[in-house]
Amino acid sequence: MLAILFIFTLSSQAYAQQLQGKVVDKNNPGQPLIGANVVWLGTEKGTATDPFGNFTLSWADAEAPAVVVTYIGYTPDTVLVQGKSQATIGLGQTNGLKEVVVEGEVERHSALTPTQTEIITSRDLEKSACCNLAESFETNASVEVSTTDAVSGAKQIQMLGLDGSYTLLTTDNVPALRGLATPYRLNYLSGTFIESIDIIKGMGSVLNGYESISGQVNVTLRDPAKAERLYLNLYGNSIGRYDANLNLATSLNNKWSTLLMLHTDQLHSRVDRNNDGFMDLSLGSQYNVFNKWKYEHEAWVSEFGFNALREERVGGQMDFDEGKPQAAQAYYGTTSEVDRLSGFNKTSYTFPGKPYQSLGLITSATHHKFNSNYGLRKYDGEQNSANARLIFQSIIGDTRHTYKAGLSYTFEDYSENLTDSIFSRKEYVPGAFGEYIYNNAQNLTVVAGARVDFHNLYGTVFTPRLNVKYDFSPKTIVRVATGRGFRVANPIAENTAALVSSRKFTVLEELQPEEAWNIGGSFTHYFEHAGRLGAFVTDFYHTSFTNQVVADMYSNPGQVLFYNLDGRSYSNSFQAELQYELVKGLDAKAAYKYYDVKTSYQGELLQKPMIPKHRFFVNLGFATPFDKWRADLTTQYFGLMPLAPVSQQTEQQMHTSKRFATVNTQVTRAFKRWEVYLGAENLLNYRQTDPIIGASEPFGSNFDASMVWGPITGRVVYAGLRFRID
Repeated sequence: MLAILFIFTLSSQAYAQQLQGKVVDKNNPGQPLIGANVVWLGTEKGTATDPFGNFTLSWADAEAPAVVVTYIGYTPDTVLVQGKSQATIGLGQTNGLKEVVVEGEVERHSALTPTQTEIITSRDLEKSACCNLAESFETNASVEVSTTDAVSGAKQIQMLGLDGSYTLLTTDNVPALRGLATPYRLNYLSGTFIESIDIIKGMGSVLNGYESISGQVNVTLRDPAKAERLYLNLYGNSIGRYDANLNLATSLNNKWSTLLMLHTDQLHSRVDRNNDGFMDLSLGSQYNVFNKWKYEHEAWVSEFGFNALREERVGGQMDFDEGKPQAAQAYYGTTSEVDRLSGFNKTSYTFPGKPYQSLGLITSATHHKFNSNYGLRKYDGEQNSANARLIFQSIIGDTRHTYKAGLSYTFEDYSENLTDSIFSRKEYVPGAFGEYIYNNAQNLTVVAGARVDFHNLYGTVFTPRLNVKYDFSPKTIVRVATGRGFRVANPIAENTAALVSSRKFTVLEELQPEEAWNIGGSFTHYFEHAGRLGAFVTDFYHTSFTNQVVADMYSNPGQVLFYNLDGRSYSNSFQAELQYELVKGLDAKAAYKYYDVKTSYQGELLQKPMIPKHRFFVNLGFATPFDKWRADLTTQYFGLMPLAPVSQQTEQQMHTSKRFATVNTQVTRAFKRWEVYLGAENLLNYRQTDPIIGASEPFGSNFDASMVWGPITGRVVYAGLRFRID
C-alpha cells in the first residue's frame, strides 16, 4: 500500500511539473487550433499544438507564469497560468489578412495536416456560380467534374484519374451521397449549404471506413453557431435556369443554436442549340431542406441534422412528352424522380481536466428511392443505410503520442430493378479500428492506422493505412501516403451513362468487391518573391487494383460487359501547381496534370475511355481593397480522350476526342450587405460537335449519348445577388 502511495505521489509531482492544455477557437470551443505556437513568456522555449490542439510544456523552462499563444488568422494572447497544471486557451479570429496570406487565396494547401489537403473556403465557392456541389470545383485543379451523358444531366467527379465512386464523399466527416445516389449526387448539396470543402488526395484516415481508394472530399456544412442570421442567394442564367437559396440561423440561448437551409432550382425551358433534336440540358426541379442543430455545454458538444429532398428530371428529344409512356410515343426521353431523407448526429464528450481525451459517437441514416426511365429501359431503386461509429481518443504518456480507437457498424439494404432484372443485397458490417499519431511538434508527424471489418457477404476485410509528413523547414514539406481500399460496386448506378445508348448490359460472372492499393506523396514549398507570397505543390499517386468490376465497352460494341478484373488495372496521376500573387490584389494559379489510366479488357491492357492524358489549368483572381470588386477568370485545356465504339458500324469512326479549352469568368460588386455578380461559363462558346451518335434514330442500334467529352450547351451567361445579415 505504501509503495502504491509512493508511486502515486511521484506521478503527481511529475504531472505538476508540466503544463498541459488545449488551444481552441474562442467562438467555437469544439474546434481545436492545430499547430498553434505556445511559448513561455520571455523565452524561446515552447511547442506547437498537436492534431487535437493539445500541448505540453515543462514548468522548468518557465521564467514567468504566463504563456504567449499565437496562431495565423487569430489575435495573439498572453495567458496567466500561475499554479495551473491544465489550461484551455481560446483565441479569437482577427479581421486581418494574415490567414489569407499564409494559406493562399484560392485553394489553401494546408501546411498542418498529415495528409495532402486542399481547402476550398466559402469565399472560393462564391467565385463561380456554385449553385450545387458539382459547380464547387470550378476554380480547383485537383478535382474534375464531367457530364456523364448528353441527355440525362447526370455529372460525376474524378480524382487521380479515377471515377468519383472511388472517392469517399462525406459531409461533416459523415459518409454521405453514396451507393444508388451516385448518378445525381453532386446536385443534392446546394453551394449555399457549404462552409468549406477539404480535398484529401490518397489514403485518408481509417476512421471514416474502408471505401476510400483515390481520396476523400469532405464537405463542411455551415455551422449553426457561426452562420449569418440571414443569407439569401438568387441566381438566373441565359438558358432559363433559376435558383433560390435562403439560410436562417439563430441562437436560442447560450447552449442551443439552429440553422435552416432552403434551396430550390428550376429549369423548364427546352433548349437545342446544336439542332440535333435533343434538349441540350435536362429539365428539372428540386426542393431541398436541411435543418442543423448544435448544443454546446461545458464538456459536451452535439450536432444533429435532417435533410429532405425531392427532385424531378426530364431529358431527351425536344418533342418528348413526359406525361405519356415511352412505348406510346415516337420521341426518346429520360425521366427521373428522387425522394431522399437523411439524418445524422455527432456527439462528443471531453473529459474534465483532460483536454486531450474525449469520447465521440457519430450516427447517420439515409433513405433514397428513385424511379427512372431511359427510353424503353426502366431503372428503379431503393437504398436504406445506417452507420454508427464510437471513437475514443487520448494520449500515451504525453501529447506527442496520441491515439484513436473505436467500433463501427454499417448496414446497407439495396434493391434495384433494371427492366426485367432484379438485383438486391443486404450488408451487415461490424468493425473495429485504431489509429496512432506521433507528432514531435517540430517537423515530423506519423499517422498509422488499421481497421478490421467483418462483412456478412465477403468475410474479413483488413484495411491498413499510413501517412507521414516531414517538414524540412516551415516552408518545405514532404508527405507520403499508402494504404488499401475496399468497396462493393454498384455497377448500374455507376454506369447510368451507358443506359442512354443502345448498348445492352451483360454481367458475365458473379461480381466480387473492388480492392486496390494506393501509394504516393507530395512536395509543398511556400516562397516569397519580390515581397509577395507563393506556393509550389507537386504530387504523384499510383493506384493498383487487385480486383475491379470492369465496365467493358471495348470488347463487344453494342454491349457493356461487366466482369471481374483479369489482368492489370492501374492509375498513375501526376500534378504540378504554382500559386503566386503577381501584383497586389491579383493572384494567379497554374497547374498541369498527367494521367496514365489503363485497365485490362478481356486480357488486353487499354487506356480507360473518357480520361485525357494531359490537362492544363489557369486561374486568375483579382480583388480591390476591402473586396468591393472581385473578378475571376478560369481556363482549362483538355487533351485527347479515347472513345469506345457503340456498334460495328461506328467502330471505324473517330476513336479519340478533340483537344479543346474552356473559359469561365465572374465579376462581383460588394456593398455593405449586398453582393451582385455577373458571370459566363464557356465564354469561348466551344461545343462538342454531334455529342449524340445516331440522334436521328434514338431507338436504333447506333444510338449513343454517353461519349460526351466536351461542352454541349455553349456559352451560358448568368447573374445573381447575395444578401446577408450577420
